[in-house]
Amino acid sequence: MVKAVVGANWGDEGKGKITDMLAERADIIIRFQGGANAGHTIINDYGKFALHTLPSGVFYDHTTSIIGNGVALDVPVLFKEIQSIIDRGVPAPKILVSDRAQMVMSYHKNFDAYEEERLGGKSFGSTKSGIAPFYSDKYAKIGFQVSELFDEELLKEKAARIADQKNVMLEHLYHKPLIKPEELYHELMEYKEMIEPYVCDTSSYLYHALKEGKEILLEGQLGTLKDPDHGIYPMVTSSSTLAAYGAIGAGIPPYEIKKVITVCKAYSSAVGAGAFVSEIFGEEADELRRRGGDGGEFGATTGRPRRMGWFDCVASKYGCRLQGTTDVAFTVLDVLGYLDEIPVCVGYEIDGEVTKDFPVTHLLEKAKPVLTKLPGWKCDIRGIKTYEELPENCRKYVEFVEEQIGYPITMVSNGPGRDDIIYR
Repeated sequence: MVKAVVGANWGDEGKGKITDMLAERADIIIRFQGGANAGHTIINDYGKFALHTLPSGVFYDHTTSIIGNGVALDVPVLFKEIQSIIDRGVPAPKILVSDRAQMVMSYHKNFDAYEEERLGGKSFGSTKSGIAPFYSDKYAKIGFQVSELFDEELLKEKAARIADQKNVMLEHLYHKPLIKPEELYHELMEYKEMIEPYVCDTSSYLYHALKEGKEILLEGQLGTLKDPDHGIYPMVTSSSTLAAYGAIGAGIPPYEIKKVITVCKAYSSAVGAGAFVSEIFGEEADELRRRGGDGGEFGATTGRPRRMGWFDCVASKYGCRLQGTTDVAFTVLDVLGYLDEIPVCVGYEIDGEVTKDFPVTHLLEKAKPVLTKLPGWKCDIRGIKTYEELPENCRKYVEFVEEQIGYPITMVSNGPGRDDIIYR
């Protein structure tokens, strides 16, 4: 059976923990899109880790971790990450990399940084991990696929061709140093050496695994609102963040995905620019940021302070709908224990009209939150193991959110540890 773990909102919902937890009963965990531009924070018996490319299931010795064809593969980052977890006492994970995955090159990262610099105040708030230039090249059909590393003649010819093309922009648009074809070829050869032991036809591997009835987890990056088609375009990422894309990014049939676990935070947070209707500011935001997550709400990749807001029912209902949600995992509920009352965004007011439907970006920019206030529970709920034991106001909060979004909340996370989870 295939399950997907995906985000309902802007990313940062706590997917890493949920994947890590579900991985205990899985055979294979697959990253199917995105690159090293967003991280997952995981806390387990080995310590606290921020993973960027590795799937969150690498901490179990019975699992195989797959980097799918849909991933933007940053070879040195993957290589360093494997080494860093082994150095901290984690058994060497079993990793397979799709021969059809494409690689993030050093020039992609440079172009990312040059473009943000050129745009100045109108920039997209990129993490400068090379993601947008990488996906542009992939769809312009000038990317490097892992399989091409094993054809040296092709690589030499292609390196020269790509250098010619990129150098026009480097010289005339960015006024930056040019790419030398021999250096590009050398970079590709270094990547080949690093990645060779892991490369395989992962789609074929998964076909046989499905026939054998293996448990497979798809791990998404970011969330619905960062999807290039269905998100807050143009402040989105460059690959689809939806569970449906898991079939493509892993190379499996769409009908194999039986469960979609959509992760929602008990409040909102976002890294990077873009419309964020329920956002809060000042002392109110600082307090939530300090208490939030584990060690505060700061990006796992960038360390940037996350933007904070109250739970957004409009965005979350939309996010769950687009993901095809079967189960909602509701995270960081314990963080809200300090509040006397908890505001929840239940509608958007746009030009004097109130809507519960998530609009397109130019209307979203005008939206003002319609807030309902619920009574807080004013106590620490960490350590509670059953739903019935939660304070009444805490249960009422969960049930109010569930009714507003219209999808069943089947898991409630009440602490950062792998065992801090309540099943409903």
